[in-house]
Amino acid sequence: MNPTRRTVLIAGATAALLPALPAEAAPRPKAAALQPYASYWYPDSLPSGTPGTGITWRSLKSWRAADDADLAFNAATVPLAPRFTPAPVNTTARAGQARIQSLVSFGPTASNPSQGSATADYYALTHWAYIDELVFWGGSSGEGLILAPNAPIVDAAHRHGVPVLGNIFLPPVAYGGQLQWTRDLVQKDAAGRYPLAERLVAVATAYGFDGWFVNAETSGGNTALGADMLGFLRELKTLAKAAGQRVTWYDSMTVNGSVSWQGALNSQNEAFFQAADDMFVDFRWTAAKLTSSGQRAQQLGRNRYELWAGVDVEANGWNSSVNWDAFVPRDKAHVVSVGFYRPEWTRNHLPADGRAPGDFHAADDRFWTGRSLDPSRPDGTDGWRAPAVSVADRSTVTSVPFASVFNTGHGLRWYEDGEVTSDAPWNHLGLQDRLPSRRWAVHTDGQRPAVTFDFADAWRGGSSVLVAGELDRPAVLDVYATRLPVTADTVVELTHRTDTGTVNVELAVATAEPTTPGATPPYTYFPVTAAGGWQTSTVRLTGLTGTMRAIGVRITAAGGGPVRWRLGGLAVRTAAQTPAAPADFRVTGASGGDLRLAWSPAPGDVRHHTVHRLLPDGTRRFLGGTCQRAYFVGGLRPEQGEQEARFELRAVGELYTTSAPVTVNHRW
Repeated sequence: MNPTRRTVLIAGATAALLPALPAEAAPRPKAAALQPYASYWYPDSLPSGTPGTGITWRSLKSWRAADDADLAFNAATVPLAPRFTPAPVNTTARAGQARIQSLVSFGPTASNPSQGSATADYYALTHWAYIDELVFWGGSSGEGLILAPNAPIVDAAHRHGVPVLGNIFLPPVAYGGQLQWTRDLVQKDAAGRYPLAERLVAVATAYGFDGWFVNAETSGGNTALGADMLGFLRELKTLAKAAGQRVTWYDSMTVNGSVSWQGALNSQNEAFFQAADDMFVDFRWTAAKLTSSGQRAQQLGRNRYELWAGVDVEANGWNSSVNWDAFVPRDKAHVVSVGFYRPEWTRNHLPADGRAPGDFHAADDRFWTGRSLDPSRPDGTDGWRAPAVSVADRSTVTSVPFASVFNTGHGLRWYEDGEVTSDAPWNHLGLQDRLPSRRWAVHTDGQRPAVTFDFADAWRGGSSVLVAGELDRPAVLDVYATRLPVTADTVVELTHRTDTGTVNVELAVATAEPTTPGATPPYTYFPVTAAGGWQTSTVRLTGLTGTMRAIGVRITAAGGGPVRWRLGGLAVRTAAQTPAAPADFRVTGASGGDLRLAWSPAPGDVRHHTVHRLLPDGTRRFLGGTCQRAYFVGGLRPEQGEQEARFELRAVGELYTTSAPVTVNHRW
């Protein structure tokens, strides 16, 4: 293997893991002079020779936050949200049992942009409701072994209550691994401490993510090295716990320092499991091994669901052959949790000319929800036991104000108030909304309409929810599970549009759970005015008190279908709130048409910031948005003979109200 090529496998797993998929094999973009990238390091010593194009070799031991020129672009800002488990959406999904860990490669190790890029072809994960831990998978012997996740991924995950771990990958010798790198990681100082354990916790603190996934697969070690790794892991967990972080161990190195994948919790890896918060069990598991592993965890006083049974979906996705009953049986308690390896297959398996956002989300919904595409009505004949069938969904919609424009974090254009302000494709997961957890639960006695995220039109951002079908009977769409207080001042705003047919729309609000799993929540319905263009209807919840536990819409086709109806925005508030404007907007670096912008955020709650360019003809062009306090724009050029480019920055609040603008000029 080319040493500069990204290693994308857990090498001890199966031969199916060997080939890199198209996303990893794609040519790296030419690096702009000021373009910030996601960070990656070696523990200490660097490889011999010269790094490949677009690769920068760095030592983690030498890293200091004060010297990190890209920290402002890479530091996540959204705190980890608390979440709750509503009444299960079906009779098979369970709360408090198996959890799901997801190991995802979002991009290459090197040249992975810090804040999104100018393409909609991206793994824009949205089914956070089923995930308990996300691992930012990657690393290679020719680029770097320790990866910090991109800030947009962390911000999106945190908005949905999901912790994100950086990855430490010590690769097999066959893929360029050097035992010296393992020794570097677990080196001790004169006081017997592990300095890189402290450095890893400092990185996660500065970057705003939640801990580390430790994967030591370089063979050749001995008992002394195994003891050093165990000491390192114990110190890492102690420091991580004090900082509110966590550590996951991968079943690879054993206590004697050798690499031997067990596929179970046993005497060879028990000490590492005890030194970590949880463990990813290698793919060599059997039903008997998982049963004994769960029992062993409980004998140690641990939760059996702190073991993730590895499920390799990189090559075959939902066509993978999986013994589901070994860990999530239908007829008894779950045995252990689930560890999905490379579920971004839902994007990568699509042909290059079929990876439009809609195609990706159709595949991703199939993976997470199942063949029925309705978690309230799972298909019992589906050989793929989708997470929605076994695991109860969670939600973070717990406080007012709350708003969503159903932005998935990528799109073909950018919309503001229903108008296109940029026709360039884009991705930036930090701009993703808190999205509905149950996609899509529809209650009807008639034909079920299709419900999808649609990218052909939007109210704000890049997408809207499209409901389309014959609609021969009224249909109720569950939109959000919530825990929102309802007062005399509470209002709900619904932004919607009818494209085809005549539709009667009603807002549905429930202040109690459904009586049985999968049943329609006990909604109260409020009429909403519907017309042809985008409109925002404001509804007072007259007669309701207590806690809003579900919110949805009921749609009825006047005179029958077919209909096409869009939901572009939803907000729950008591009063309108406008954020204060940021300050000190400035250009901090320029190289041709590449600029680094920075500012000081205003006090108070700010969801994100948007950057526009003010053109000489008076129009505003959207350049991008970010949750950070710095932003990079590249490839700009003078427009219409201008001598200076003018940029506008606004803060955006939770209700999508915007601050007054601040501007800065850049002379060409």
